[in-house]
Amino acid sequence: MIDGLSSRALSEIRRLEHSRNYLRPGDVDAALCLWQDYVHRPERELWHDYEWGNVHWYCCGNPLEARALLDMVMRALSPRSARELRKVIGRYDAVWSRSSPPYPPGSDCKW
Repeated sequence: MIDGLSSRALSEIRRLEHSRNYLRPGDVDAALCLWQDYVHRPERELWHDYEWGNVHWYCCGNPLEARALLDMVMRALSPRSARELRKVIGRYDAVWSRSSPPYPPGSDCKW
């Protein structure tokens, strides 16, 4: 269950998961959970993933690929359902796009 989606949008997502060869039942929910967990990680962990990659992505899923899958699903949905899903995903994208706060003057950071 994806919070924030109508039963109509959920039904359409389930139909897509059963009719498309690139989706399995539950893939959209799993991709959304993976993206949500990723964007809420501390920035230092995100930087580490950017620099060296993450070996757990091979077994547990790549959150960047999950986000790309969500884009494909939004394009396959009706405009109304896509708008609902885009609103839910937009909350997590806003966290992802948020810049880190600047270091206060006089902090211990000496760069």
